[in-house]
Amino acid sequence: MERNLMQLNIQRAQEEIDRKKELVSKGSMRQEYHFMPQAGWMNDPNGLICFRGKYHFFYQCNPYGAFWDCMYWGHAVSEDLIHWEYLPLALAPSESYDDYPKGGCFSGSALELADGRHLLMYTGVRKVIEEDGSRRDHQTQCMAFGDGTDYEKYENNPVITADNVPEGGSRIDFRDPKIWQEEDGTFYAVAS
Repeated sequence: MERNLMQLNIQRAQEEIDRKKELVSKGSMRQEYHFMPQAGWMNDPNGLICFRGKYHFFYQCNPYGAFWDCMYWGHAVSEDLIHWEYLPLALAPSESYDDYPKGGCFSGSALELADGRHLLMYTGVRKVIEEDGSRRDHQTQCMAFGDGTDYEKYENNPVITADNVPEGGSRIDFRDPKIWQEEDGTFYAVAS
């Protein structure tokens, strides 16, 4: 089976984490109580959800260094919210809508679907060059589906673009989608 670019990027990043995690675990500033990634930098929590009997904790991270940079989604699970098991990274920059050095897979949320799949909704960030030559972040809302361990990006990403932003909303800076489903089956999402 041919691996896609996201899987290859996850594999490379996971190898980097594996090379550093023992050294990092011995650091004098390592937290004993609060969650920390095995190595690298961590930012926003994402997609906190109880799925298939475990609490899933996703977090924006840079597996390559202890500073903000191209963002991935780290992933851990717990049965008690105290003891955490690290899982492979869930999302990695890999597509035209989320792959550039200071962009990537930004914050979002998670939802369990009626068919038992796990849905992740996140902000894909890339750099665009405007007609006047200026550069700016271009943010879109994207989805990935998985089984609680392995995830694949939705083939029709992005699902919300700046063209879909209601009048009065920011067409440049909208991110961190929160998705939910009403009892009638209708899905809604808001972004800040």
